Amino acid sequence: MQTATFGGGCFWCTEAVFQTLNGVSQVTAGYMGGDLKHPTYMEICNGDTGHAEVIQITFDESIISFSDLLLVFFKTHNPTTLNRQGNDVGTQYRSVVFYENEEQKKLTEEIIEDLTQQHIFNKPIATEVSPIAEFYEAEDYHQNYFNNNQGKPYCAFVIQPKLNKFATDFKDKIKPELLE
Repeated sequence: MQTATFGGGCFWCTEAVFQTLNGVSQVTAGYMGGDLKHPTYMEICNGDTGHAEVIQITFDESIISFSDLLLVFFKTHNPTTLNRQGNDVGTQYRSVVFYENEEQKKLTEEIIEDLTQQHIFNKPIATEVSPIAEFYEAEDYHQNYFNNNQGKPYCAFVIQPKLNKFATDFKDKIKPELLE
């Protein structure tokens, strides 16, 4: 099993997307990239701890590659906005890939270059590419958020439409049992 750590805005949205991928066994919401030890959600919300809301993904590379995870990551959030995703503003919502080794770093940089050369986005990609740092697991109520809170307005009006679009674009990558 391999690990990937991405920050693409609110971790509730990114967690919900990556949980559906075939080959992904675990998605854990948390914080990375800041100076404060063991931060809480309330501490990172003001944006001055340096942490990003991230998801840490455990995946089987024989089923889904790191490159495939990167493509999903770049396709399911806006990597061109600095410290912002939609209405969420602050460094905690930045677009970031925390690489675990030189291969992950190289693949990330190559995909950013490829997306740039193909003019996939109308603005430059602002995604930070940084070495892995201490991962702090988010509080229990943030874990499996969408699945536990589907009736809440944020889930219905923000996450569900994102999942619907994702299912259309990446149907071949979704866990087969979720397509039934």
